[in-house]
Amino acid sequence: MGKAFLFSLATAVGLAAVPVAACPDWQGTPHFGQIDLWAGFEPDPYVRRITAGGFNSLENCFTGGYTGYVTTRPDFDLYWNGYSGQLTIAVEASADAILLVNDPNGDWFYSDDYRGTNPAITFYDPEEGLYDIWIGSYDGSRRNPGRLIFTEYDY
Repeated sequence: MGKAFLFSLATAVGLAAVPVAACPDWQGTPHFGQIDLWAGFEPDPYVRRITAGGFNSLENCFTGGYTGYVTTRPDFDLYWNGYSGQLTIAVEASADAILLVNDPNGDWFYSDDYRGTNPAITFYDPEEGLYDIWIGSYDGSRRNPGRLIFTEYDY
């Protein structure tokens, strides 16, 4: 075998050992469960305890200024039903949290500092269907207690 072939083989084996960055996978089972909410839901807001954080850098997965760290699987799944003028998804956490949402159309939405270091995303005339939600941290910290909030009111 020639040196070039051995070098190519060694390079290929070396590249195979490099870990691939894990990006958000909307098909994963959510860490903190799911809920079906209908427009006009009561009580409003709906609040769920969560833990913010992750170890996968969004900079490796998205362009356009998405920074922070999330888990591969969603943290929570919302199945939205009915018509509403707006739906806000927000996070209140003890750490600098980030929020990433994949909407029913497959579009990605990101928020970092909406209210202090807490993120929020408002969907106007929200589409019916599945919203996959990741609650990460800006600095890569994990196990940060927090609350995931859904409301149709101004936030």
